[in-house]
Amino acid sequence: MSNSNSNKKLTKIKTGIFSRGLTLAKLTAQAGAGFATQKVTGLVKSKAAQDISWQSFIMNQAKNFSTEVGELKGSLMKAGQMLSVYGEYFFPPEVNAVLKTLQNESPPLGWEQMQAILKKEWTPEQWAQLEIETEPLASASMGQVHRAKIKATQEIVIVKIQYPGVDQAIESDLKALKKFLVMIEALPKNLDLDPLMQEMKEMLSQEMDYTREVELMELYRSHLNSDSRYIVPKVFPQFCTKKVIVLSFERGLRADDPIIQSLSQERRNKIAQNFLDLYFKELFEWHLIQTDPHLGNYRLRMDPMGHDKIVLFDFGATKKFDAEFMNNYASMIRGAILKSPDFEEASFKLGFIRKEDDEKLIQIFRDFCFQTVEPFGPSAYDWKNTDLPKRITQIAIRIIKEFPLRTPPREIVFLDRKTAGVFIFLSVLGAKFEAGPMIMKYLVKDSKK
Repeated sequence: MSNSNSNKKLTKIKTGIFSRGLTLAKLTAQAGAGFATQKVTGLVKSKAAQDISWQSFIMNQAKNFSTEVGELKGSLMKAGQMLSVYGEYFFPPEVNAVLKTLQNESPPLGWEQMQAILKKEWTPEQWAQLEIETEPLASASMGQVHRAKIKATQEIVIVKIQYPGVDQAIESDLKALKKFLVMIEALPKNLDLDPLMQEMKEMLSQEMDYTREVELMELYRSHLNSDSRYIVPKVFPQFCTKKVIVLSFERGLRADDPIIQSLSQERRNKIAQNFLDLYFKELFEWHLIQTDPHLGNYRLRMDPMGHDKIVLFDFGATKKFDAEFMNNYASMIRGAILKSPDFEEASFKLGFIRKEDDEKLIQIFRDFCFQTVEPFGPSAYDWKNTDLPKRITQIAIRIIKEFPLRTPPREIVFLDRKTAGVFIFLSVLGAKFEAGPMIMKYLVKDSKK
């Protein structure tokens, strides 16, 4: 969630599938008409003029699309964020820029509307027990957060409230997003986006089930209960419903806060190592992964003795992965680091490459994966001053251009999203440390199962 410092507030959002559909249909029609005009006028322009005109067109679409979708709230905004990670591999850069705008701050919904939701979800007795601040702490695509105080105990809590109607519009929103991308010819012709859309539909449905999120939060608390490096907020079940979650208020700073940035290299490295170690636990031990790892979902709590803690928020996007898939995925990673035969065997099992594939394609994919695991080499890695993301993207684009495009395993979009988020987190911290021994501790153990 983004901090709600903007003065702009929405008085309502379109909750009905019909009204949302009309807005999205208008957006798509406008984009289609503009795209058709671009194609016609481009015929009489030089290549340089075409490029400038196309970029201008895309920037206008980005502004219109992000403004409308930000005010609609809901799954369309979230799906666009997900696709912006995945889209690095097959969308034109200009099109992916449209999707990335959906990660910008979304205006909050006014207190009158949020109060109405709470009064539907709570009994008068529950309502009377809390004193709630009307100004939101943060707002996002699915809901917003308000700080409150439990009158009887004076405990400070946060109240996470889901926007009205967003859970009913997932399927129609995803169809609208796909139609928009088709209209501006953003999708490669031989790409089957349906498996990915189905995966996003399931994940978005889960994210809007707050009862499930509470269960997952408690599961994480049980996993990390004895590990002092992490804090999972306490749940107050007496106030939780399918649309509302009440948690302990946990203070802390974002990783990009100037105070964090001014810490010593050693201290920032330690925070980064703890963050990476948590990722490895999720990936290789629990097979349970919080797949939305943007900076806003974590806080860092400073300790005078240097025993800093990572506060974990937002478990709605947590996904349980099949053990067989994850074991093969671990084998592929281990094989890529060690450059062993395990790599190709696991890649075949996962469906990334096939026995009949051209050797040139297999070699490029091998190079792609070997570069991906570069941070886990034999020396300290500089997570900030590296061009690795750029190099990986360039290889992915080459694969798309030179070989028939196939949809990767549907689980990969969320693993890639997590991996990208972890990389960004460590980059923001300016971390420099040797990560190879950290991951091999898990991979060697995994290989003995």
